Amino acid sequence: MSPRNHLIDLSRALSVVVVVTFHCLLYQIVVVDGRPQVVPWAPQPHAAWWTASWFVMIIPLFFIAGGFAHALVIDRMRREGSSYSHYLAARARRLVGPLLLFVGFATVLSTAGAWLYSADVSVGLSVQFAQLLWFVAIYLVIVGVAPLMVTLHDRFGIWPLLVLTVLAAAVDAWSFAAGDPGLRYWNLLTVWPMCHQLGIAYHRGWFRRGPVWIPVAVVIAAVVAIPVLVFGLGYPASSIGLGDIPIANVLPPTMAMIVLACGQTAALGLLERAGVARTLPPRVERGLGLANALAVTTYLWHIPCITIAGGLLFGLSRLAPGLTGAALSQAAVVLVTWLLIVALIPLIGRLEYALIPPLVRTPGREAVGAYLLLTAGTALVWLHGTVIHPSEPWSSAGLLLLGGGMTWLAHAMRAPAPATTRTPTPPPID
Repeated sequence: MSPRNHLIDLSRALSVVVVVTFHCLLYQIVVVDGRPQVVPWAPQPHAAWWTASWFVMIIPLFFIAGGFAHALVIDRMRREGSSYSHYLAARARRLVGPLLLFVGFATVLSTAGAWLYSADVSVGLSVQFAQLLWFVAIYLVIVGVAPLMVTLHDRFGIWPLLVLTVLAAAVDAWSFAAGDPGLRYWNLLTVWPMCHQLGIAYHRGWFRRGPVWIPVAVVIAAVVAIPVLVFGLGYPASSIGLGDIPIANVLPPTMAMIVLACGQTAALGLLERAGVARTLPPRVERGLGLANALAVTTYLWHIPCITIAGGLLFGLSRLAPGLTGAALSQAAVVLVTWLLIVALIPLIGRLEYALIPPLVRTPGREAVGAYLLLTAGTALVWLHGTVIHPSEPWSSAGLLLLGGGMTWLAHAMRAPAPATTRTPTPPPID
């Protein structure tokens, strides 16, 4: 039997499917005076949209699955006696290929546009393109502290979860009191680590073992608590920004994400108790493994795929005006986007794999420094874009740190050059 938890793998794969499909549905293409325009599909979201957004909000599941996986990896590495620097290098190297290809592609296009056309326009577009890196930046931070968080859970149990929850609630209260939703960005350091901590707890048996009434009660409590937060305490109604309502609960995150994560983790426990995905046919298991291996790749490149799909469908509508309605429909965008993903993502994944540096030797402390550069660089690129230009020092600095971190990490993992020994010259033969 495979040692992997198929339910966790399935939840991660389904999360990617939901994210991509939902993003396809956020906007639609309309033709005005022969020109395509992208407009919100739901400019004034109604209660149905708000309600639906909570059912498709699966970002907490990413972090829950990550916590489960990290607990598994950290336990194994501790048994093997691996060092912290080896752990960091092993986890970071998996992101080098995806980051190098994605950021490199964006940097070439945006930098060329900045020097040849307009720096302001290129920066704006590159910042939008790099927005997806928020997840990678936060994930790198969480990976770095994951061994500590596993230790804290094993030693103190529920207390790390409670501390993170209280801190998140305090940030929310501060934000509401000041009338500044931007203050909730501090919750990037509390909400998502809390979700990750739930994954560690789940790996240790929470909700999977013990009285069944506990996960049932948690699911019910989550279902009740979210409407209380929205209608009773003034939290945003939508889990994600929709149309003219950009202020939501996911970015920046609020306590509502913690409530949702608790409900999702408990629901996973109930599904596992019911035997869902306990065993899978070999073909399904292999397909699920491939989908999870390409999860980061799919996440990073799905917006370009949506953009390409929209362009192709608009072109089709121009060539065949009678098909305009069908070609520009949301269903067509979803279908073509997924066809592009199925066709392109495995190819991109092969390129990424070729760029991953080999872990030939156990790295030393330099791996820690490289990891810090990699994390800082990713965060700056997320916030400031991918333009190398004198007018954009923070963007340029982020790219420099990111590239430096990748290079240093590869050097830390490289095998030392073999020492050259000089063969003594034999004495001449008389």
